[in-house]
Amino acid sequence: MTTPWRKSSRSQGNQQSNCVELRLVEGGFQVRDSKLGDESPIFDLTLTDFENLKRAAR
Repeated sequence: MTTPWRKSSRSQGNQQSNCVELRLVEGGFQVRDSKLGDESPIFDLTLTDFENLKRAAR
């Protein structure tokens, strides 16, 4: 199962915003740079990796 890419609602309408997109995949999450879209590298994260990323971002 792979869900569509999701971006923070805070970055909608602002092409200059620095934001990442996230989607749920089997076994974890994928993250990419929203400005690069399909050209962005995709990082595969486990649930633990994702929780650590969120904690570090705060």
